[in-house]
Amino acid sequence: MLLISSLGVILIIITTVVMMLAALLSKKSIVDREKSSPFECGFDPKSSSRLPFSLRFFLIAVIFLIFDVEIVLLLPLIVLLPYSSPSVWLSVGIFFLLVLILGLYHEWNQGALDWAH
Repeated sequence: MLLISSLGVILIIITTVVMMLAALLSKKSIVDREKSSPFECGFDPKSSSRLPFSLRFFLIAVIFLIFDVEIVLLLPLIVLLPYSSPSVWLSVGIFFLLVLILGLYHEWNQGALDWAH
């Protein structure tokens, strides 16, 4: 028991020292204006290189990702059909779809799916 705890303490010390060394050695002390400016074929940029990001697009992308994950979670229900009773399978499937539809309704009601704004 003493061996395991002492090995744990040694591992924590080693990882802390390595992380501190990496943080100290990776810092760049000289900030060069040329290196931090955007590059457009050697010329000064005509306009701002940082375009404003559409928060609406990001929100739609996150909603799409959530619904994709939920569909992936629904697919194993088809494989489980022969191994479970139909009533349990149907109740789990309906409950999951109900949560999915309620989430969609909430997003729609809050206006997250409106592109007009």
